Amino acid sequence: MNLRDSSPTARRTPLPAALGDFVVRYGIILVGVTLYIAFSASTTGFGTWDNAVSILQIQAVAAIAALGMTLTAIVGDLDLSVGAVTGLSVTVAAEAMIHYELTGPSAIVICLVVGLLVGCVNATLIVFLNIPPLLATLGTMFTVQGLKRWLVDGQTLTTGMKLSDGTVVKGKFTDDFTAIDGDKLFGIPYSVYLFLVIALLLWVFLQRTRYGRVFYAVGGNEEAARLAGTRVRRYKFGAYAISGVLAATAGIILASRLRQGDVTAGDSSLLDAVAMTLVGYAVLGAKKPNALGTFVGAVFIGLILQGLTMRGLPYYTQDLIKGLVLIFALLMSFSLRRSRRRRAAGTTSAPDDPTTTEPSPSTTGTTAANNPTTASATAESTHG
Repeated sequence: MNLRDSSPTARRTPLPAALGDFVVRYGIILVGVTLYIAFSASTTGFGTWDNAVSILQIQAVAAIAALGMTLTAIVGDLDLSVGAVTGLSVTVAAEAMIHYELTGPSAIVICLVVGLLVGCVNATLIVFLNIPPLLATLGTMFTVQGLKRWLVDGQTLTTGMKLSDGTVVKGKFTDDFTAIDGDKLFGIPYSVYLFLVIALLLWVFLQRTRYGRVFYAVGGNEEAARLAGTRVRRYKFGAYAISGVLAATAGIILASRLRQGDVTAGDSSLLDAVAMTLVGYAVLGAKKPNALGTFVGAVFIGLILQGLTMRGLPYYTQDLIKGLVLIFALLMSFSLRRSRRRRAAGTTSAPDDPTTTEPSPSTTGTTAANNPTTASATAESTHG
């Protein structure tokens, strides 16, 4: 007789439990596919290649900022300054080219350096001054928003406008800079290629490299990672610095799209980035921040908004739709998954197997603390 087949843990999973597992893991993807089919059948032009490219182009700005936020969420918490940094990058690009008449490449370098500096400020506040991440990045957000408006006296900077000191700015966005979101290669804007490349690189880094696994280990159990010899501060600092650079990259794309220093640019990017990052928790039942989930979240939200907009959805209802989508994703990721775990616990703790015992939490913690290698391996296997 096969003892494995007769053990309690090998009993067939009840149909409701199996269905719940399937919904938790594939619910977001199935809903997205269903909506795509429905919109394609009911809305002229929705199912075309050009519309798919348009969705990616529209979502590229917030999605790139969300990818940076995903990295900080892995090691600590959400970076609330990404929207402000995106807007600051737009202002800096406009100042560089319209006010000071610099070249497009020079403006790009300046924007990236500014984003890196803001990221390093966040990292310093969090890593070295021990300020909670949400509070630190919230303070940085307000500071950067104020700086963005102060640089242009609260005005949208455009070619030919008169500044408060009487100076008339004569510069303009250069052609090579506007090409970032304006020109196409094989029918796809350069900004979409940039978005896809960043998403792919971050996914490979987090899922296929040792350093990516260490990021998850740091976020899962910082003390265990430290005992295993990981330079925790270095990894956390790097996460916030990269987040600042990616938020600035998003701002570069937005500036290329707007072609002016819009003082309100980037204001909506924060909420969009938060929604994309948190929706990613529910993709494939990950229940953790991940690059693939953030990418799918961006496409999922973009698909819904584009479909409803093409069917006459007023623009002022978009935040309502995003909120409902986010609540749905959180229910998929946390509520249903918790119910599944309760069912699984009830099955594995059956009284007909009294020989199985669980190690006490204190014993587990002591073992991990005394064996740094085991502690690191435990954190990495649990969180990535």
